[in-house]
Amino acid sequence: MKIAIIYHSETGNTQKVASLIAEGVKKVEDIEAKCMSIDDIDKAFVEEAKVVFFGTPTYGGSYSWQMKKWLDTCKIKLAGKIGCVFATENYLGGGADNAELALISQLLVKGMFVYSVGAGDGKPYTHFGAVCIKDGNEEQKERVLIFAERVAKNVKKLLKDIH
Repeated sequence: MKIAIIYHSETGNTQKVASLIAEGVKKVEDIEAKCMSIDDIDKAFVEEAKVVFFGTPTYGGSYSWQMKKWLDTCKIKLAGKIGCVFATENYLGGGADNAELALISQLLVKGMFVYSVGAGDGKPYTHFGAVCIKDGNEEQKERVLIFAERVAKNVKKLLKDIH
């Protein structure tokens, strides 16, 4: 199963977290993951992906205008795919939850099924998605890895159960 990880990163923090997402999903057997900046999208890979993670830095309590522009002008069919989000912020309370909610609303508009794992698999909880302050401390990085692995495991099971 292919999983695309699309991100926007100005300082490199969100790119580093995207790499952690890839590392986490690859803990599940038969997962092929690819990270890509919004400036360098592998359209064919995204089209084949069952899951697409979207990562953004937080600006003014929301997701980046660059990610918004990319989503607004995206010609890739995202409808029917499972969408997940992650965000970085410069400090605790920097608005990452709001950024994730705004990004989730855009994914719903695109016709995606949104999945966060939530509290379904116990602690650590990821109500909306993974969040890191800058590129994350050790605990935040571990949460990202767990979040990504849980998404891959649960989506793989869901798709297997459907077929």
